[in-house]
Amino acid sequence: CVYREREREGERLMDSHGSSFSNFSSYFRALANTPNRFARRAGSVSTSFEEMSRVRGCSGPDMRKSLRWFDLVGFGLGGMVGAGVFVTTGRASRLYAGPAIVLSYAIAGLCALLSAFCYTEFAVDMPVAGGAFSYIRVTFGEFAAFLTGANLIIDYVLSNAAIARSLTAYLGTAIGVSTETKWRITISVLPKGFNQIDIVAVVVVLIITLIICYSTRESSVLNMLLTALHILFIVFVIVVGFWRGKWKNFTEPSDPKHPGGFFPFGASGVFNGAAMVYLSYIGYDAVSTMAEEVKNPVKDIPVGVTGSVILVTILYCLMAASMSKLLPYDMIDTDAPFSAAFRRGPDGYRWVENVIGVGASFGILTSMLVAMLGQARYMCVIGRSRVVPGWFARVHPKTSTPVNASAFLGIFTAAIALFTDLNVLLNLVSIGTLFVFYMVANAVIYRRYVSVGTTNPWPTLSFLFCFSLTSIIFTLIWQFGPPGKRKAFMLSACTVITIVILQLFHCVVPQARKPEFWGVPLMPWIPSISIFLNIFLLGSLDGPSYVRFGFFSALTVLVYVLYSVHASFDAEGDGNLNQKSALIMKESNESEDH
Repeated sequence: CVYREREREGERLMDSHGSSFSNFSSYFRALANTPNRFARRAGSVSTSFEEMSRVRGCSGPDMRKSLRWFDLVGFGLGGMVGAGVFVTTGRASRLYAGPAIVLSYAIAGLCALLSAFCYTEFAVDMPVAGGAFSYIRVTFGEFAAFLTGANLIIDYVLSNAAIARSLTAYLGTAIGVSTETKWRITISVLPKGFNQIDIVAVVVVLIITLIICYSTRESSVLNMLLTALHILFIVFVIVVGFWRGKWKNFTEPSDPKHPGGFFPFGASGVFNGAAMVYLSYIGYDAVSTMAEEVKNPVKDIPVGVTGSVILVTILYCLMAASMSKLLPYDMIDTDAPFSAAFRRGPDGYRWVENVIGVGASFGILTSMLVAMLGQARYMCVIGRSRVVPGWFARVHPKTSTPVNASAFLGIFTAAIALFTDLNVLLNLVSIGTLFVFYMVANAVIYRRYVSVGTTNPWPTLSFLFCFSLTSIIFTLIWQFGPPGKRKAFMLSACTVITIVILQLFHCVVPQARKPEFWGVPLMPWIPSISIFLNIFLLGSLDGPSYVRFGFFSALTVLVYVLYSVHASFDAEGDGNLNQKSALIMKESNESEDH
Protein backbone atom coordinates (compact mmCIF):
# COMPACT_ATOMS: atom_id res chain seq x y z
CA CYS A 1 0.00 0.00 0.00
CA VAL A 2 2.89 2.36 0.77
CA TYR A 3 4.42 1.71 -2.63
CA ARG A 4 1.10 2.34 -4.42
CA GLU A 5 0.60 5.58 -2.49
CA ARG A 6 4.09 6.72 -3.49
CA GLU A 7 3.32 5.78 -7.08
CA ARG A 8 0.27 8.04 -7.06
CA GLU A 9 2.32 10.77 -5.39
CA GLY A 10 4.89 10.45 -8.15
CA GLU A 11 2.21 10.83 -10.80
CA ARG A 12 0.95 14.01 -9.12
CA LEU A 13 4.48 15.36 -8.96
CA MET A 14 5.02 14.50 -12.63
CA ASP A 15 1.91 16.50 -13.57
CA SER A 16 3.21 19.45 -11.56
CA HIS A 17 6.89 19.42 -12.50
CA GLY A 18 7.05 17.82 -15.92
CA SER A 19 9.08 14.89 -17.21
CA SER A 20 11.88 15.10 -14.65
CA PHE A 21 9.76 12.90 -12.37
CA SER A 22 8.69 10.46 -15.08
CA ASN A 23 10.77 7.63 -13.62
CA PHE A 24 9.50 8.01 -10.07
CA SER A 25 6.31 6.04 -10.74
CA SER A 26 8.17 3.33 -12.66
CA TYR A 27 10.66 2.93 -9.86
CA PHE A 28 8.08 2.38 -7.13
CA ARG A 29 6.00 0.16 -9.40
CA ALA A 30 9.05 -2.08 -9.79
CA LEU A 31 9.55 -2.15 -6.04
CA ALA A 32 5.89 -2.92 -5.42
CA ASN A 33 5.94 -5.95 -7.71
CA THR A 34 9.17 -7.62 -6.58
CA PRO A 35 10.29 -9.06 -3.22
CA ASN A 36 13.49 -8.13 -1.41
CA ARG A 37 15.45 -11.35 -1.52
CA PHE A 38 18.50 -10.31 0.48
CA ALA A 39 16.58 -8.78 3.37
CA ARG A 40 14.49 -11.90 3.74
CA ARG A 41 17.42 -14.32 3.61
CA ALA A 42 19.31 -12.27 6.17
CA GLY A 43 16.45 -12.71 8.59
CA SER A 44 14.92 -9.25 8.13
CA VAL A 45 11.72 -10.77 6.89
CA SER A 46 9.20 -8.39 5.37
CA THR A 47 6.94 -11.01 3.82
CA SER A 48 3.38 -11.60 4.98
CA PHE A 49 0.11 -13.01 3.79
CA GLU A 50 0.24 -10.78 0.69
CA GLU A 51 3.44 -12.45 -0.47
CA MET A 52 2.08 -15.89 0.32
CA SER A 53 -0.94 -15.07 -1.85
CA ARG A 54 1.36 -14.00 -4.68
CA VAL A 55 3.36 -17.22 -4.36
CA ARG A 56 0.09 -19.17 -4.30
CA GLY A 57 -0.58 -17.96 -7.83
CA CYS A 58 2.20 -20.27 -9.04
CA SER A 59 -0.16 -23.24 -8.54
CA GLY A 60 -2.68 -22.03 -11.10
CA PRO A 61 -6.24 -22.80 -9.92
CA ASP A 62 -7.00 -22.29 -6.23
CA MET A 63 -7.74 -25.17 -3.90
CA ARG A 64 -11.48 -25.44 -3.22
CA LYS A 65 -12.57 -24.10 0.19
CA SER A 66 -14.72 -26.99 1.37
CA LEU A 67 -13.65 -27.76 4.96
CA ARG A 68 -15.33 -26.75 8.24
CA TRP A 69 -14.28 -27.12 11.88
CA PHE A 70 -15.71 -30.64 12.20
CA ASP A 71 -13.69 -31.72 9.14
CA LEU A 72 -10.54 -30.42 10.84
CA VAL A 73 -11.40 -32.17 14.10
CA GLY A 74 -11.90 -35.37 12.11
CA PHE A 75 -8.57 -34.96 10.34
CA GLY A 76 -6.86 -34.27 13.67
CA LEU A 77 -8.38 -37.36 15.29
CA GLY A 78 -7.61 -39.48 12.26
CA GLY A 79 -4.03 -38.21 12.06
CA MET A 80 -3.21 -38.79 15.73
CA VAL A 81 -5.23 -41.83 16.82
CA GLY A 82 -3.36 -44.38 14.75
CA ALA A 83 -1.28 -47.43 15.51
CA GLY A 84 1.14 -45.48 17.71
CA VAL A 85 -0.97 -45.72 20.87
CA PHE A 86 -1.21 -49.51 20.45
CA VAL A 87 2.61 -49.78 20.45
CA THR A 88 4.15 -47.03 22.60
CA THR A 89 1.82 -47.49 25.59
CA GLY A 90 3.20 -50.90 26.54
CA ARG A 91 6.86 -49.94 26.43
CA ALA A 92 6.31 -46.68 28.31
CA SER A 93 4.24 -48.37 31.04
CA ARG A 94 6.44 -51.44 31.50
CA LEU A 95 9.83 -49.71 31.47
CA TYR A 96 9.25 -46.13 32.66
CA ALA A 97 5.94 -45.02 34.18
CA GLY A 98 4.01 -48.04 35.42
CA PRO A 99 0.33 -47.28 36.18
CA ALA A 100 1.24 -43.58 36.09
CA ILE A 101 1.28 -43.92 32.29
CA VAL A 102 -2.06 -42.09 32.56
CA LEU A 103 -0.22 -38.99 33.78
CA SER A 104 2.44 -39.46 31.08
CA TYR A 105 -0.27 -39.22 28.43
CA ALA A 106 -1.74 -36.15 30.14
CA ILE A 107 1.66 -34.41 30.18
CA ALA A 108 2.35 -35.35 26.55
CA GLY A 109 -1.11 -34.05 25.63
CA LEU A 110 -0.33 -30.72 27.32
CA CYS A 111 2.91 -30.50 25.30
CA ALA A 112 1.00 -31.19 22.09
CA LEU A 113 -1.61 -28.56 22.99
CA LEU A 114 1.08 -25.90 23.50
CA SER A 115 2.59 -26.65 20.09
CA ALA A 116 -0.92 -26.66 18.60
CA PHE A 117 -1.44 -23.10 19.92
CA CYS A 118 1.64 -21.96 17.97
CA TYR A 119 0.42 -23.61 14.78
CA THR A 120 -3.05 -22.11 15.23
CA GLU A 121 -1.82 -18.52 15.47
CA PHE A 122 0.05 -18.85 12.20
CA ALA A 123 -2.74 -20.76 10.44
CA VAL A 124 -5.34 -18.12 11.36
CA ASP A 125 -3.06 -15.24 10.39
CA MET A 126 -1.91 -16.88 7.14
CA PRO A 127 -4.53 -19.39 5.93
CA VAL A 128 -2.40 -20.92 3.18
CA ALA A 129 -1.34 -24.49 2.50
CA GLY A 130 2.09 -25.61 3.57
CA GLY A 131 1.86 -25.36 7.34
CA ALA A 132 5.24 -25.04 9.02
CA PHE A 133 7.11 -24.41 5.76
CA SER A 134 5.04 -21.30 5.05
CA TYR A 135 5.31 -20.04 8.63
CA ILE A 136 9.06 -20.46 8.89
CA ARG A 137 9.61 -18.98 5.42
CA VAL A 138 7.90 -15.70 6.25
CA THR A 139 9.70 -15.55 9.62
CA PHE A 140 13.23 -16.91 9.23
CA GLY A 141 13.59 -17.04 5.46
CA GLU A 142 13.74 -19.44 2.58
CA PHE A 143 16.75 -21.52 3.60
CA ALA A 144 15.51 -22.32 7.13
CA ALA A 145 12.08 -23.18 5.72
CA PHE A 146 13.51 -25.49 3.05
CA LEU A 147 15.74 -27.25 5.59
CA THR A 148 12.88 -27.96 7.97
CA GLY A 149 10.30 -28.65 5.25
CA ALA A 150 12.50 -31.17 3.43
CA ASN A 151 13.21 -33.10 6.64
CA LEU A 152 9.53 -33.06 7.51
CA ILE A 153 8.54 -34.51 4.13
CA ILE A 154 11.14 -37.27 4.52
CA ASP A 155 9.69 -38.06 7.94
CA TYR A 156 6.18 -38.15 6.50
CA VAL A 157 7.20 -40.52 3.69
CA LEU A 158 9.12 -42.87 5.98
CA SER A 159 6.44 -42.91 8.67
CA ASN A 160 3.70 -43.56 6.08
CA ALA A 161 5.71 -46.46 4.71
CA ALA A 162 6.15 -47.83 8.24
CA ILE A 163 2.43 -47.45 8.98
CA ALA A 164 1.52 -49.17 5.72
CA ARG A 165 3.63 -52.20 6.61
CA SER A 166 2.17 -52.32 10.14
CA LEU A 167 -1.30 -52.41 8.56
CA THR A 168 -0.45 -55.81 7.11
CA ALA A 169 0.46 -57.12 10.57
CA TYR A 170 -2.72 -55.80 12.24
CA LEU A 171 -4.94 -57.16 9.48
CA GLY A 172 -3.31 -60.54 9.98
CA THR A 173 -4.01 -60.31 13.71
CA ALA A 174 -7.65 -59.37 13.05
CA ILE A 175 -8.36 -62.43 10.91
CA GLY A 176 -5.83 -64.84 12.45
CA VAL A 177 -3.43 -65.08 9.51
CA SER A 178 0.37 -65.21 9.77
CA THR A 179 1.68 -62.14 7.99
CA GLU A 180 5.20 -63.49 7.52
CA THR A 181 4.13 -66.61 5.63
CA LYS A 182 0.91 -65.57 3.89
CA TRP A 183 1.08 -61.91 2.89
CA ARG A 184 4.78 -61.17 2.49
CA ILE A 185 7.25 -62.62 0.04
CA THR A 186 10.78 -63.29 1.32
CA ILE A 187 13.66 -62.80 -1.15
CA SER A 188 16.81 -64.36 0.29
CA VAL A 189 19.27 -62.51 -1.96
CA LEU A 190 18.35 -59.13 -0.45
CA PRO A 191 19.90 -57.97 2.86
CA LYS A 192 17.99 -58.53 6.09
CA GLY A 193 15.53 -55.74 6.79
CA PHE A 194 14.93 -55.23 3.06
CA ASN A 195 14.12 -58.77 1.95
CA GLN A 196 10.38 -59.05 2.71
CA ILE A 197 8.18 -57.77 -0.11
CA ASP A 198 4.86 -56.40 1.15
CA ILE A 199 2.36 -56.16 -1.72
CA VAL A 200 -0.57 -55.33 0.58
CA ALA A 201 1.16 -52.20 1.87
CA VAL A 202 1.85 -51.00 -1.68
CA VAL A 203 -1.76 -51.52 -2.77
CA VAL A 204 -3.10 -49.61 0.27
CA VAL A 205 -0.74 -46.67 -0.33
CA LEU A 206 -1.70 -46.41 -4.00
CA ILE A 207 -5.45 -46.57 -3.25
CA ILE A 208 -5.15 -43.76 -0.68
CA THR A 209 -3.11 -41.75 -3.19
CA LEU A 210 -5.93 -42.01 -5.74
CA ILE A 211 -8.46 -40.89 -3.10
CA ILE A 212 -6.55 -37.77 -2.04
CA CYS A 213 -5.91 -36.87 -5.70
CA TYR A 214 -9.63 -37.05 -6.45
CA SER A 215 -11.02 -34.65 -3.83
CA THR A 216 -10.22 -33.20 -0.44
CA ARG A 217 -13.89 -33.12 0.51
CA GLU A 218 -14.42 -36.80 -0.31
CA SER A 219 -11.18 -37.59 1.55
CA SER A 220 -12.67 -35.82 4.58
CA VAL A 221 -15.87 -37.89 4.36
CA LEU A 222 -13.87 -41.14 4.16
CA ASN A 223 -11.67 -40.01 7.06
CA MET A 224 -14.74 -39.17 9.18
CA LEU A 225 -16.21 -42.62 8.50
CA LEU A 226 -13.01 -44.54 9.29
CA THR A 227 -12.27 -42.36 12.34
CA ALA A 228 -15.80 -42.94 13.72
CA LEU A 229 -15.39 -46.71 13.36
CA HIS A 230 -11.92 -46.57 14.94
CA ILE A 231 -13.16 -44.56 17.94
CA LEU A 232 -16.05 -46.99 18.42
CA PHE A 233 -13.49 -49.81 18.71
CA ILE A 234 -11.41 -47.73 21.14
CA VAL A 235 -14.46 -46.98 23.31
CA PHE A 236 -15.28 -50.68 23.30
CA VAL A 237 -11.75 -51.54 24.49
CA ILE A 238 -11.98 -48.86 27.23
CA VAL A 239 -15.36 -50.08 28.49
CA VAL A 240 -14.34 -53.76 28.54
CA GLY A 241 -11.06 -52.91 30.25
CA PHE A 242 -12.73 -50.94 33.04
CA TRP A 243 -15.46 -53.56 33.39
CA ARG A 244 -13.23 -56.63 33.63
CA GLY A 245 -10.14 -55.11 35.23
CA LYS A 246 -9.19 -54.86 38.92
CA TRP A 247 -8.36 -51.64 40.78
CA LYS A 248 -5.54 -53.32 42.71
CA ASN A 249 -3.52 -53.55 39.49
CA PHE A 250 -2.95 -49.78 39.73
CA THR A 251 -0.78 -50.24 42.84
CA GLU A 252 0.27 -53.91 43.12
CA PRO A 253 2.76 -55.55 40.70
CA SER A 254 2.49 -59.25 39.94
CA ASP A 255 5.98 -59.85 41.35
CA PRO A 256 6.47 -58.43 44.87
CA LYS A 257 10.16 -57.92 44.10
CA HIS A 258 9.29 -55.19 41.57
CA PRO A 259 8.61 -51.61 42.73
CA GLY A 260 5.00 -51.05 43.72
CA GLY A 261 2.60 -48.16 44.03
CA PHE A 262 1.10 -45.83 41.45
CA PHE A 263 4.56 -44.28 40.79
CA PRO A 264 6.88 -47.33 40.77
CA PHE A 265 9.65 -45.41 38.95
CA GLY A 266 9.09 -41.99 40.49
CA ALA A 267 8.49 -38.64 38.81
CA SER A 268 11.38 -39.14 36.38
CA GLY A 269 9.68 -42.27 35.06
CA VAL A 270 6.49 -40.33 34.38
CA PHE A 271 8.36 -37.73 32.31
CA ASN A 272 10.39 -40.36 30.46
CA GLY A 273 7.15 -42.11 29.65
CA ALA A 274 5.68 -38.82 28.42
CA ALA A 275 8.64 -38.39 26.07
CA MET A 276 7.98 -41.82 24.60
CA VAL A 277 4.20 -41.59 24.19
CA TYR A 278 4.38 -38.05 22.77
CA LEU A 279 5.03 -39.61 19.40
CA SER A 280 1.41 -40.85 19.49
CA TYR A 281 0.27 -37.21 19.21
CA ILE A 282 2.18 -36.40 16.04
CA GLY A 283 -0.33 -35.72 13.28
CA TYR A 284 -2.14 -32.56 14.36
CA ASP A 285 0.33 -30.45 12.37
CA ALA A 286 -1.10 -31.94 9.16
CA VAL A 287 -4.36 -30.09 9.92
CA SER A 288 -2.64 -26.71 9.54
CA THR A 289 -1.50 -27.63 6.03
CA MET A 290 -5.18 -27.59 4.95
CA ALA A 291 -5.80 -23.99 6.08
CA GLU A 292 -6.12 -22.84 2.46
CA GLU A 293 -9.12 -25.14 2.00
CA VAL A 294 -11.01 -23.98 5.13
CA LYS A 295 -14.14 -21.88 4.63
CA ASN A 296 -13.76 -19.76 7.78
CA PRO A 297 -10.15 -19.98 9.03
CA VAL A 298 -10.62 -17.54 11.93
CA LYS A 299 -13.27 -19.69 13.64
CA ASP A 300 -12.68 -23.18 12.23
CA ILE A 301 -8.91 -23.58 12.62
CA PRO A 302 -8.64 -22.90 16.40
CA VAL A 303 -11.54 -25.26 17.10
CA GLY A 304 -10.24 -27.92 14.71
CA VAL A 305 -6.62 -28.01 15.89
CA THR A 306 -6.99 -27.52 19.65
CA GLY A 307 -10.24 -29.50 19.86
CA SER A 308 -8.72 -32.57 18.22
CA VAL A 309 -5.69 -32.50 20.57
CA ILE A 310 -7.93 -32.28 23.66
CA LEU A 311 -10.20 -35.12 22.51
CA VAL A 312 -7.23 -37.35 21.68
CA THR A 313 -5.67 -36.68 25.08
CA ILE A 314 -8.86 -37.79 26.83
CA LEU A 315 -9.05 -40.98 24.73
CA TYR A 316 -5.39 -41.82 25.33
CA CYS A 317 -5.66 -41.36 29.11
CA LEU A 318 -8.73 -43.60 29.26
CA MET A 319 -7.03 -46.27 27.11
CA ALA A 320 -3.94 -46.23 29.35
CA ALA A 321 -6.11 -46.48 32.48
CA SER A 322 -8.09 -49.44 31.10
CA MET A 323 -4.87 -51.29 30.21
CA SER A 324 -3.41 -50.63 33.68
CA LYS A 325 -6.60 -51.94 35.30
CA LEU A 326 -6.53 -55.15 33.26
CA LEU A 327 -2.96 -56.16 34.16
CA PRO A 328 -0.21 -55.18 36.61
CA TYR A 329 2.38 -53.03 34.88
CA ASP A 330 5.09 -55.71 35.07
CA MET A 331 2.94 -58.14 33.04
CA ILE A 332 2.21 -55.72 30.18
CA ASP A 333 3.63 -56.73 26.80
CA THR A 334 5.96 -54.06 25.40
CA ASP A 335 5.17 -54.79 21.73
CA ALA A 336 1.40 -55.43 21.71
CA PRO A 337 0.13 -54.20 25.09
CA PHE A 338 -3.63 -54.14 24.48
CA SER A 339 -3.82 -57.42 22.59
CA ALA A 340 -1.68 -59.15 25.21
CA ALA A 341 -3.68 -57.58 28.07
CA PHE A 342 -6.85 -59.30 26.88
CA ARG A 343 -5.00 -62.48 25.96
CA ARG A 344 -3.52 -62.79 29.47
CA GLY A 345 -6.43 -61.15 31.22
CA PRO A 346 -9.88 -62.46 32.13
CA ASP A 347 -10.94 -65.74 30.57
CA GLY A 348 -13.54 -65.58 27.85
CA TYR A 349 -12.32 -62.23 26.48
CA ARG A 350 -9.46 -63.32 24.29
CA TRP A 351 -11.58 -62.64 21.21
CA VAL A 352 -11.11 -58.93 21.99
CA GLU A 353 -7.59 -59.32 20.60
CA ASN A 354 -9.12 -59.72 17.13
CA VAL A 355 -11.32 -56.68 17.71
CA ILE A 356 -8.22 -54.65 18.59
CA GLY A 357 -6.63 -55.76 15.33
CA VAL A 358 -9.65 -54.48 13.37
CA GLY A 359 -9.73 -51.17 15.27
CA ALA A 360 -6.01 -50.61 14.83
CA SER A 361 -6.40 -51.26 11.10
CA PHE A 362 -8.97 -48.47 10.84
CA GLY A 363 -6.65 -46.19 12.82
CA ILE A 364 -3.75 -46.96 10.50
CA LEU A 365 -5.85 -46.10 7.45
CA THR A 366 -6.92 -42.72 8.88
CA SER A 367 -3.35 -41.91 9.94
CA MET A 368 -2.10 -42.63 6.44
CA LEU A 369 -4.90 -40.64 4.82
CA VAL A 370 -4.26 -37.50 6.90
CA ALA A 371 -0.47 -37.77 6.69
CA MET A 372 -0.51 -38.22 2.91
CA LEU A 373 -2.83 -35.22 2.56
CA GLY A 374 -0.40 -33.20 4.65
CA GLN A 375 2.79 -34.28 2.89
CA ALA A 376 1.30 -33.42 -0.53
CA ARG A 377 0.45 -29.89 0.61
CA TYR A 378 3.91 -29.39 2.06
CA MET A 379 5.41 -30.41 -1.27
CA CYS A 380 2.96 -28.20 -3.16
CA VAL A 381 3.94 -25.07 -1.23
CA ILE A 382 7.65 -25.88 -1.48
CA GLY A 383 7.08 -26.14 -5.23
CA ARG A 384 5.37 -22.73 -5.23
CA SER A 385 8.56 -21.24 -3.82
CA ARG A 386 10.45 -22.93 -6.69
CA VAL A 387 13.07 -24.39 -4.35
CA VAL A 388 11.96 -27.63 -5.98
CA PRO A 389 10.59 -27.76 -9.55
CA GLY A 390 7.36 -25.80 -9.95
CA TRP A 391 5.71 -28.93 -11.40
CA PHE A 392 5.00 -30.05 -7.83
CA ALA A 393 2.97 -26.90 -7.17
CA ARG A 394 0.36 -27.44 -9.87
CA VAL A 395 -3.26 -27.71 -8.68
CA HIS A 396 -5.56 -29.68 -10.98
CA PRO A 397 -8.34 -27.45 -12.36
CA LYS A 398 -11.04 -30.14 -12.01
CA THR A 399 -10.21 -31.72 -8.64
CA SER A 400 -8.69 -28.57 -7.04
CA THR A 401 -6.04 -30.77 -5.40
CA PRO A 402 -2.22 -30.87 -5.76
CA VAL A 403 -2.28 -33.94 -7.98
CA ASN A 404 1.38 -33.90 -9.03
CA ALA A 405 2.73 -33.70 -5.47
CA SER A 406 0.23 -36.30 -4.23
CA ALA A 407 1.04 -38.80 -6.99
CA PHE A 408 4.82 -38.39 -6.72
CA LEU A 409 4.96 -38.80 -2.94
CA GLY A 410 2.43 -41.64 -3.05
CA ILE A 411 4.56 -43.63 -5.50
CA PHE A 412 7.70 -42.82 -3.48
CA THR A 413 6.02 -44.03 -0.27
CA ALA A 414 4.78 -47.20 -1.95
CA ALA A 415 8.28 -47.99 -3.24
CA ILE A 416 9.76 -47.74 0.27
CA ALA A 417 6.90 -49.70 1.86
CA LEU A 418 7.42 -52.49 -0.67
CA PHE A 419 10.67 -53.84 0.79
CA THR A 420 11.82 -51.86 3.88
CA ASP A 421 11.28 -53.48 7.28
CA LEU A 422 9.19 -51.73 9.95
CA ASN A 423 12.01 -51.62 12.53
CA VAL A 424 14.35 -49.96 10.03
CA LEU A 425 11.78 -47.25 9.31
CA LEU A 426 10.85 -46.58 12.94
CA ASN A 427 14.46 -45.67 13.75
CA LEU A 428 14.37 -42.95 11.08
CA VAL A 429 11.22 -40.98 11.97
CA SER A 430 10.13 -38.39 14.56
CA ILE A 431 13.22 -36.20 14.81
CA GLY A 432 12.26 -34.06 11.81
CA THR A 433 8.75 -33.50 13.17
CA LEU A 434 10.00 -32.46 16.61
CA PHE A 435 12.55 -30.16 15.00
CA VAL A 436 9.79 -28.46 13.02
CA PHE A 437 7.68 -28.04 16.17
CA TYR A 438 10.70 -26.40 17.79
CA MET A 439 11.17 -24.04 14.85
CA VAL A 440 7.49 -23.02 14.76
CA ALA A 441 7.53 -22.16 18.47
CA ASN A 442 10.60 -19.96 17.89
CA ALA A 443 8.93 -18.36 14.88
CA VAL A 444 5.83 -17.39 16.90
CA ILE A 445 7.96 -15.52 19.44
CA TYR A 446 10.10 -13.84 16.77
CA ARG A 447 7.07 -12.73 14.78
CA ARG A 448 5.38 -11.24 17.86
CA TYR A 449 8.41 -9.30 19.11
CA VAL A 450 10.15 -8.25 15.88
CA SER A 451 8.76 -5.90 13.25
CA VAL A 452 11.21 -5.46 10.39
CA GLY A 453 12.40 -1.90 10.02
CA THR A 454 10.99 -0.68 13.33
CA THR A 455 12.39 -2.97 16.06
CA ASN A 456 15.83 -4.37 16.79
CA PRO A 457 15.78 -8.17 16.30
CA TRP A 458 18.86 -8.90 18.41
CA PRO A 459 17.20 -8.91 21.86
CA THR A 460 14.69 -11.50 20.63
CA LEU A 461 17.34 -13.58 18.85
CA SER A 462 19.55 -13.46 21.96
CA PHE A 463 16.67 -14.65 24.13
CA LEU A 464 15.84 -17.53 21.77
CA PHE A 465 19.49 -18.60 21.69
CA CYS A 466 19.98 -18.41 25.47
CA PHE A 467 16.69 -20.15 26.22
CA SER A 468 17.45 -22.97 23.78
CA LEU A 469 20.97 -23.34 25.17
CA THR A 470 19.79 -23.70 28.77
CA SER A 471 17.12 -26.17 27.62
CA ILE A 472 19.78 -28.26 25.86
CA ILE A 473 21.98 -28.23 28.98
CA PHE A 474 19.00 -29.31 31.13
CA THR A 475 18.23 -32.16 28.71
CA LEU A 476 21.84 -33.38 28.65
CA ILE A 477 22.03 -33.38 32.45
CA TRP A 478 18.70 -35.23 32.65
CA GLN A 479 19.79 -37.89 30.17
CA PHE A 480 23.44 -38.45 31.11
CA GLY A 481 23.95 -37.06 34.63
CA PRO A 482 24.51 -39.64 37.40
CA PRO A 483 21.57 -39.80 39.81
CA GLY A 484 21.94 -38.09 43.15
CA LYS A 485 21.86 -34.71 44.87
CA ARG A 486 24.40 -33.23 42.47
CA LYS A 487 22.18 -33.95 39.48
CA ALA A 488 19.13 -32.52 41.28
CA PHE A 489 21.08 -29.35 42.10
CA MET A 490 22.23 -28.85 38.50
CA LEU A 491 18.73 -29.43 37.17
CA SER A 492 17.33 -26.94 39.68
CA ALA A 493 19.97 -24.38 38.73
CA CYS A 494 19.13 -24.76 35.02
CA THR A 495 15.44 -24.35 35.78
CA VAL A 496 16.00 -21.15 37.76
CA ILE A 497 18.28 -19.68 35.08
CA THR A 498 15.73 -20.53 32.37
CA ILE A 499 12.88 -18.88 34.28
CA VAL A 500 14.99 -15.78 34.97
CA ILE A 501 15.89 -15.45 31.27
CA LEU A 502 12.25 -15.84 30.29
CA GLN A 503 10.93 -13.35 32.83
CA LEU A 504 13.63 -10.81 31.97
CA PHE A 505 12.73 -10.98 28.29
CA HIS A 506 9.04 -10.68 29.12
CA CYS A 507 9.59 -7.53 31.20
CA VAL A 508 12.20 -5.76 29.05
CA VAL A 509 11.23 -6.45 25.42
CA PRO A 510 7.76 -5.20 24.33
CA GLN A 511 5.67 -7.00 21.73
CA ALA A 512 5.88 -5.44 18.27
CA ARG A 513 2.51 -6.70 17.04
CA LYS A 514 -0.73 -8.14 18.35
CA PRO A 515 -2.67 -10.83 16.46
CA GLU A 516 -5.77 -9.43 14.82
CA PHE A 517 -7.96 -12.53 15.20
CA TRP A 518 -6.40 -15.25 17.37
CA GLY A 519 -3.11 -15.40 19.23
CA VAL A 520 -1.21 -17.67 21.59
CA PRO A 521 -2.16 -16.73 25.17
CA LEU A 522 0.38 -15.94 27.89
CA MET A 523 3.08 -14.85 25.44
CA PRO A 524 6.01 -15.68 25.64
CA TRP A 525 5.48 -18.37 28.28
CA ILE A 526 3.52 -20.94 26.26
CA PRO A 527 5.78 -20.93 23.15
CA SER A 528 8.85 -20.99 25.42
CA ILE A 529 7.54 -24.04 27.29
CA SER A 530 6.90 -25.65 23.90
CA ILE A 531 10.51 -24.92 22.89
CA PHE A 532 11.80 -26.54 26.08
CA LEU A 533 9.59 -29.61 25.78
CA ASN A 534 10.51 -30.21 22.14
CA ILE A 535 14.22 -30.00 23.00
CA PHE A 536 13.63 -32.35 25.92
CA LEU A 537 11.87 -34.86 23.69
CA LEU A 538 14.58 -34.57 21.03
CA GLY A 539 17.04 -35.60 23.72
CA SER A 540 15.17 -38.87 24.24
CA LEU A 541 15.67 -40.08 20.67
CA ASP A 542 18.31 -42.62 19.71
CA GLY A 543 21.55 -42.18 17.77
CA PRO A 544 20.34 -43.43 14.36
CA SER A 545 17.71 -40.70 14.33
CA TYR A 546 20.38 -38.01 14.55
CA VAL A 547 22.50 -39.74 11.92
CA ARG A 548 19.50 -39.74 9.58
CA PHE A 549 18.75 -36.11 10.38
CA GLY A 550 22.35 -35.09 9.71
CA PHE A 551 22.48 -37.01 6.43
CA PHE A 552 19.24 -35.62 5.02
CA SER A 553 20.06 -32.11 6.28
CA ALA A 554 23.40 -32.21 4.45
CA LEU A 555 21.64 -33.50 1.34
CA THR A 556 19.07 -30.70 1.64
CA VAL A 557 21.79 -28.05 1.89
CA LEU A 558 23.50 -29.50 -1.19
CA VAL A 559 20.25 -29.37 -3.19
CA TYR A 560 19.62 -25.83 -2.03
CA VAL A 561 23.08 -24.60 -3.01
CA LEU A 562 23.17 -26.35 -6.38
CA TYR A 563 19.56 -25.81 -7.49
CA SER A 564 17.13 -24.05 -5.17
CA VAL A 565 19.04 -20.83 -4.54
CA HIS A 566 19.13 -20.17 -8.29
CA ALA A 567 15.61 -21.29 -9.23
CA SER A 568 13.52 -20.16 -6.25
CA PHE A 569 10.68 -17.65 -6.31
CA ASP A 570 12.90 -15.17 -4.46
CA ALA A 571 15.70 -15.52 -7.00
CA GLU A 572 13.20 -15.03 -9.84
CA GLY A 573 11.93 -11.87 -8.17
CA ASP A 574 15.49 -10.69 -7.70
CA GLY A 575 16.16 -11.10 -11.40
CA ASN A 576 13.03 -9.14 -12.27
CA LEU A 577 14.10 -6.38 -9.89
CA ASN A 578 17.55 -6.17 -11.47
CA GLN A 579 16.06 -6.00 -14.97
CA LYS A 580 13.56 -3.34 -13.99
CA SER A 581 16.21 -1.34 -12.15
CA ALA A 582 18.45 -1.43 -15.23
CA LEU A 583 15.55 -0.28 -17.42
CA ILE A 584 14.76 2.54 -14.98
CA MET A 585 18.38 3.72 -14.96
CA LYS A 586 18.49 3.62 -18.77
CA GLU A 587 15.30 5.69 -19.03
CA SER A 588 16.65 8.10 -16.41
CA ASN A 589 19.90 8.63 -18.34
CA GLU A 590 18.01 9.19 -21.60
CA SER A 591 15.76 11.72 -19.86
CA GLU A 592 18.76 13.62 -18.48
CA ASP A 593 20.43 13.69 -21.93
CA HIS A 594 17.21 15.02 -23.43
